[in-house]
Amino acid sequence: MVDKYIVRYGTTRNISEFNVRNSEIYSRDADVIVRSQRGIEWGKVLCSASEKSDKFLKKEDFEGRILRRVSDNDRHTMETVRENELSEFEDCQKMVAERKLQMQLVDVEHIFGGERLIFYYLAENRVDLRELVKALAKNFKTRIEMRQIGVRDEAKLLADYGDCGKPVCCNTFLEEMPPVSMKMAKLQKASLDPAKISGRCGRLKCCLRYEYDTYNEYRRDLPNVGAVVVTKTGEAKVIGQEILTKKVFVEYADRRRIMLEEADILTVVKNSGGKNNKKQSSKSE
Repeated sequence: MVDKYIVRYGTTRNISEFNVRNSEIYSRDADVIVRSQRGIEWGKVLCSASEKSDKFLKKEDFEGRILRRVSDNDRHTMETVRENELSEFEDCQKMVAERKLQMQLVDVEHIFGGERLIFYYLAENRVDLRELVKALAKNFKTRIEMRQIGVRDEAKLLADYGDCGKPVCCNTFLEEMPPVSMKMAKLQKASLDPAKISGRCGRLKCCLRYEYDTYNEYRRDLPNVGAVVVTKTGEAKVIGQEILTKKVFVEYADRRRIMLEEADILTVVKNSGGKNNKKQSSKSE
């Protein structure tokens, strides 16, 4: 019997385990009202909880409880909340401008139950927000949180679709956004034009990391560019790699150039780094 579910909730698409009352059954994508550590929130059921999900979430304590399914009244309330967020954002922007604070307001999240308002902002340096928080709390009569974010987080909050035509990964399934380097783009032979390999955040696309480990693993099995190898038809020099297909482009002494399978390489005489490779394939024995 299912007594826990994985629920996504909040503007930043938090994911946690939630208990249920009276062992009620919820289907995937069901809209629910939950009680989290932040208050009463709107959420969406992703799946039932399991040992696998526990390991994925890396959380020991339950985040809260599913209170009920979303009702028509809840939907009307959410419409009001969204409308209020527009005016709350504008009011906060005015207060920021009045105090000449060096920050850029990005978004506001009005918790469904009204327990708090969370303002997300960008800033290059630390900003003294004490007076602003006091003014906001006095104006909105609720708890105020100011959360500084980075440009990747800004895209997670505001971006819609990527160059691939699909919703941006950071706003759909990515829980963490690990660093991405130009080295990953070079290994995958992606365009090095920043305009083509940058995401909505202006940084290198997160998807450049998805296949990087596979490329790296396959590359280790291939002789380096510049290596001297022995093939069935003689000795040749590696002048290129096709990593995903596990093939190398070689040039023979007579200037013939051929694409070879990894299995066609009998042994590596000399790597590009100058080290002799003593490992030989079974075909050379």
